[in-house]
Amino acid sequence: MSDILIVGGGIAGLSAAARLSDHAHVTVLEAEGALGYHASGRSAALFEQNYGKPTTIALNKASAPYHRTANGGYLSPRGLLILAQAHEADAFASDLAVMGVEQITPGDALAMVPILDPRKLAFAGFHEAAYDIDTDRMMQDFARQVRGNGGAVLTGQRVDAVRRDAGQWHVACGAQTHRAPTLVNAAGAWADHVAGMAGVAPLGIVPHRRSMARLAAPGGHDVTRWPMFFGVGETWYAKPDAGALLVSPADEDPAEPQDAWADDMVLAEGLARYEVMVTHPVTRPLATWAGLRSFAPDRTLVLGRDPGTPEFVWCAGQGGYGFQTAPAASQLLADVMLGRQPALDAATVAALDPARLR
Repeated sequence: MSDILIVGGGIAGLSAAARLSDHAHVTVLEAEGALGYHASGRSAALFEQNYGKPTTIALNKASAPYHRTANGGYLSPRGLLILAQAHEADAFASDLAVMGVEQITPGDALAMVPILDPRKLAFAGFHEAAYDIDTDRMMQDFARQVRGNGGAVLTGQRVDAVRRDAGQWHVACGAQTHRAPTLVNAAGAWADHVAGMAGVAPLGIVPHRRSMARLAAPGGHDVTRWPMFFGVGETWYAKPDAGALLVSPADEDPAEPQDAWADDMVLAEGLARYEVMVTHPVTRPLATWAGLRSFAPDRTLVLGRDPGTPEFVWCAGQGGYGFQTAPAASQLLADVMLGRQPALDAATVAALDPARLR
């Protein structure tokens, strides 16, 4: 028997498990045959600490030292480039202010990404402090920490039923039943579903589809050192990845919890928006896929004990910021669960508390 069961083997569940495993026996239950199969395995994997709502930014900033130094560091330089046409001047100015991006000349932007169309590009902004995250190594390191502390990280453990009896959670996964006094819900798109099985009122966490296409390097360019580049207002984005280019329409359409797939029409519309800004036409994608970004009603992460059932702990609503925020979010969750004073300020902690949604 464990002290803590964690449902979900993505970055949220693994990071929480690692923090807690220093103080308790933890078991992670992942439904799929591999860790990080859903949202965590389909992440754009960018660290930009000024990206997100104020609570997310607070978590990003608190996570930065871990990203930079833990286990040799997980970040490598990428940079972020925002692009706009002449009629998008107001939206461009808003993006500069919100993201803390410095305006550069279109010529400077073309030097960074030579496929941009100089006839369309009127405004550009660049932020150097944006980094790729080594997401796979981060997940494996957290899993290794759990196992090194005597905990378990189990795959193929799809939750069929949850009940509480005699001070213990009983979590049935096929023929196996796992037991612990405390249950952490890090189930991503399935977070409300897991809560319902446990008899805990859902919080209104809704998955949203994000589609992606992998394109061959345009015109045979070496894209390795290109920054990630966005359409103004994040109407699309493109990011180098292993010699190819990932392009997304930045869609956020509500969806049921599922093994998501790309919506062909939405993807085509996003690729068309990208294509407007470049000189090389889009050819047939090498691959397409989608992930689910799950949001609470206020689009803020949910971290802490359920106010009605304190033995049930929420670690959900990451909304696409899971890797960015994981070091600080997991530390906050561990502090709350272990009765320690959080390092984050009280206002941020309260804004992340599930009680705000009850």
